[in-house]
Parts: sequence; C-alpha cells; structure tokens
Amino acid sequence: MPVPMRRLFVALTLCCALAAGATACGNDEKSRARDTASASAVPAGTPSPTTSAERQKFAKARFVANAGLAAGATYQWIVKPWKAGKFKKGAKGRRTALVKAALAGAFTYNRLKAAKKNAQGDPALSKALAPLAAGIESLKSLPSKLRNGDGNAADAFDDVINKVKEAGASTGARVDDKVPSAAQLRAG
Repeated sequence: MPVPMRRLFVALTLCCALAAGATACGNDEKSRARDTASASAVPAGTPSPTTSAERQKFAKARFVANAGLAAGATYQWIVKPWKAGKFKKGAKGRRTALVKAALAGAFTYNRLKAAKKNAQGDPALSKALAPLAAGIESLKSLPSKLRNGDGNAADAFDDVINKVKEAGASTGARVDDKVPSAAQLRAG
C-alpha cells in the first residue's frame, strides 16, 4: 500500500528536526571543558556586565515604574471599590471586588518590594524609602483584614502608596498611577 507523499514529507521533516535537536543539545566532555576554559580565560579585573554603576543607572526609572504600577493597582482595585462600599457585607459584587482586591494587594506588595529593591541602587532614594520598609511589610496582613470588612485596611494601602509617592517626589522621582493590565496583575 503506497504512503501518501505528504505523510512521508512530514515524517521525514520530524525525523530531521529531532536529529538536529539531539545533536545540538549534546553534552560531551569536550564542549564542557571548552566552555570552562573560555570562562576562566577572562581576567579577574575585567568588569562584569552587571557592575554597580550599571545597576544604579536605571534604578530611579525602575523605581518609578514599579511604584506607579503598585499605585495604579491599589487605586483601581482597592481604594475605588472601598470608597464605593463594595467591601461591605451584603454589597452587590462584593465577592468579585474582594477577589480583585486580593490580587491587587498581592501585586501591590510584590511591586513595592521590587521598588524598594530598585531604590537601593540610588543613594537618595534608598535614604527616602528606608523608613517605609515596615509599612511595606505590613501590607502582608491587609488582604485578610479587607476580607473581614475592615475599612482601615484599604486606607492603610492608600497611606503606604502615598508615602512611597512622597518619598519618590522628594528625590526627583515623581510616581504617577499606572493601572496594570490583567496579565500583569496575574503575573505579579
């Protein structure tokens, strides 16, 4: 029974792709020894691609981006629904608002931790943000308070964000609210 030409072509293409992939991923001793020798051939005094100057180069810009995303998420999915009364027991859409607020809270905490790390690359920002470290850490417990209907929890999120904005503004890094996309919110 003859095999259709199309199936033969597909089978041949797959075999070639698998063979090429297997040879490209070979882990023989020669290639490992060659990689190790080339890595050790770099003099110790040569700067690495992540010198302290390069890390500090965009620290302010990264801080502004991360803090802006945290501020946008907080306002859009925590402060705004809180002001509208969506977190109160019996409110229409409460469950959806709480789920969004929980995601936004985790996202905000993550972005503020990243902003704090970015601020460490800039001396002025690190001094301005140092007093806020405890406030950022206190955001961990706020989602459970939001779930229980504690109105102060949303206010605490807003306070921490405003303090981060003020710290950035005092060093010349103005932070504007940037509402993250749903994909950014899910990715954290």
